[in-house]
Amino acid sequence: MRLREIRPQLYAGAVLPLTAPLWAGPRSFDAYVAQTLEIARGPYGRRYYRTLGLYDGATLVASFKRYERTIRYQSEPLQAVGFGAVFTPEEYRGRGYASVMLATALDAARDDGHDVAFLFSDIRPQFYSALGFTTLPSRRFLLRADTLPSMRLQLSHLRDDDWRSVRRIYDRGEENRRAGFARSAAVWNWIATKMRHRSEHPTGQPANLVVRRGGRIVAYVFGVRAARLDAYLLDEFGFTDSWSAAAIPALLRAAAGDLQRVTGWLPPAGAREVMPKLTVRRRNDAVFMMVPLSAAGQDLLRDATATGADFCWATDHI
Repeated sequence: MRLREIRPQLYAGAVLPLTAPLWAGPRSFDAYVAQTLEIARGPYGRRYYRTLGLYDGATLVASFKRYERTIRYQSEPLQAVGFGAVFTPEEYRGRGYASVMLATALDAARDDGHDVAFLFSDIRPQFYSALGFTTLPSRRFLLRADTLPSMRLQLSHLRDDDWRSVRRIYDRGEENRRAGFARSAAVWNWIATKMRHRSEHPTGQPANLVVRRGGRIVAYVFGVRAARLDAYLLDEFGFTDSWSAAAIPALLRAAAGDLQRVTGWLPPAGAREVMPKLTVRRRNDAVFMMVPLSAAGQDLLRDATATGADFCWATDHI
């Protein structure tokens, strides 16, 4: 058995027809393929994203997506590798192929000098625990939109030329956190592409808003207005100062509009504190898990476990 890269076009033909029922959602198959290939061929994909498979002889028996990210930990960069879309065709399940594939990938990442591996588990986190992954806090919040304060804000929808300001605001927020995902220009391009694809929220209307003050963007929010759920689904927000931090609850109310609820992943430390009192519960999907591959990775995992805070925004989901 060998682990080897699957070129994007081959992956589209060999794997996507099998995974479409799981992950295409309401997208047509052609759209699912086109969007997957766009990620692979974009600035982030060309450098940091690969599709790999485990081959038993000439037969592809399992596959996954591999993402390179940098995690900033106490101002130091750690090299991280993320695993997504782990898949075994039905006829090959129960033979341990996925375990062999991921164990081989972890060994290769360790040998390449990576500090940590991570993933988001939708089913059977115990499968990944057997490979050494530790489950970190993964929670969802809920609040009533009409309990949020109103505030006169200079609002506009996110435009293409706003991304530079959004990146600046995100970086400023990360300065106050001990650990979190760093975002290069390529990562931001990947995030913007996913938002345009609406792959995380197949239904609903995007409501990505920015707040301006004195001619500058001082806060933003990413999310989707899902009328079917009567809720605004929050993915991320950011702010620059005490005034814009205090404006976040009003910004969420404005994003929700006439919808009754605001919900989403619990914001990480430093952002959760600006939210009002929340109803919080454990997520059953996209459970964040991590395994250390170096001494620095062990320190990161120990710290992330001890803080008890959720590690990242929904926009970092793979």
